[in-house]
Amino acid sequence: MLYTSESIERLVEQFAQLPSIGRKTAQRLAMHVLKMPREEVAAFSKALVDVKDNVRYCTICFNITESDPCSICSSQKRNRAIICVVEEPNDVIAVEKTHEFNGLYHVLGGALSPLDGVSPEDLKVKELLSRLQDDTAEIILALSPNVEGEATTLYLGKLLKPFNIKTTRIARGLPIGSDLEFADEATLTRALEGRVAL
Repeated sequence: MLYTSESIERLVEQFAQLPSIGRKTAQRLAMHVLKMPREEVAAFSKALVDVKDNVRYCTICFNITESDPCSICSSQKRNRAIICVVEEPNDVIAVEKTHEFNGLYHVLGGALSPLDGVSPEDLKVKELLSRLQDDTAEIILALSPNVEGEATTLYLGKLLKPFNIKTTRIARGLPIGSDLEFADEATLTRALEGRVAL
């Protein structure tokens, strides 16, 4: 559908390119932008450009950052003997929100997926191995509990075994607040396998 304004149509097309934004949502967003004060639109536009101009990947852990190395890698308050391996920068944010982990991170940049053509060479695996030091006490594999995450976890587990470094994976199971009767078999199996003593 072409609007009377080519500018609005171009904005709708841009919003529609974003993940999980359909055409109707893109139209609503474009109309919202139209109603915003010019200063807010200018600030929004500047924030978009700033992200592209200023954000890069840390050369140590491959998390997103504006300074290199990132604030986590350069912090002397972090436990440098533990490395938590995650798939994407969003996963670092999720773990940090718990306030339970005080080590370092390593972002792989994805997970193994032969069907999508993602092999170990496409991930930051070599970079992870090069970070292992004599004082590295533990590697925590915090990968998604899906087929790709499981394959990556198994691959890294085998790859790290010769280093004689404690390698663990995050627990999996039932989320807090859910009902046992609605859990699928795989989730319930993982929860039983990962049970802990009281």
